[in-house]
Amino acid sequence: MNDTGIKSIGVFCGSSPGTRVEYQHATQAFGRLLAEQNYTLVYGGGRVGLMGALADAALAAGGRVIGVIPKILYRKEVAHEGVTELRIVESMSERKAIMGELSDSFVALPGGIGTMDELFEVWTWTQLGLQQKLAGLLNVNGYFNPLLTFIEQAVSEGFLRPQHRRALLVDTDARNLLRRLFDSAAEAHNA
Repeated sequence: MNDTGIKSIGVFCGSSPGTRVEYQHATQAFGRLLAEQNYTLVYGGGRVGLMGALADAALAAGGRVIGVIPKILYRKEVAHEGVTELRIVESMSERKAIMGELSDSFVALPGGIGTMDELFEVWTWTQLGLQQKLAGLLNVNGYFNPLLTFIEQAVSEGFLRPQHRRALLVDTDARNLLRRLFDSAAEAHNA
């Protein structure tokens, strides 16, 4: 697709729909955008909440979707059986590791503590030099504003280095966020 190597995007988002319809609309639009731009969607494998909306939208737009779901959630009948490929793993930790291997970049949409756990783990991997992959936040309706305040506090208090802060891109526009991830990967590839 391109010479930066970005072919798949790992997406973290809620297994609940949230309280605002805007979250679902933005998630569906993001799924369609990934398919239209020929990115493979790698996500948590669920059929419920924003996860299900994301996968359904990408599939409906002709996209390739890989779900990675732990056995415990598969047994609770929340797995999306209609995805292109469904990988069933032993644990939440294995899920994150497999998603990390399969994804060239990551984007977090609104979600709860599972979404935050996944985002912070892949961001930490980049900070530690275990990978060179960037992560992005799609800040729908200001959902991540309190988190961004915390992150800036961590920088100002000396707990997060500015260069590590820059490894997390933030945007309110999905198309622009993908472009920025692509441009940053291209810069790193050509450096």
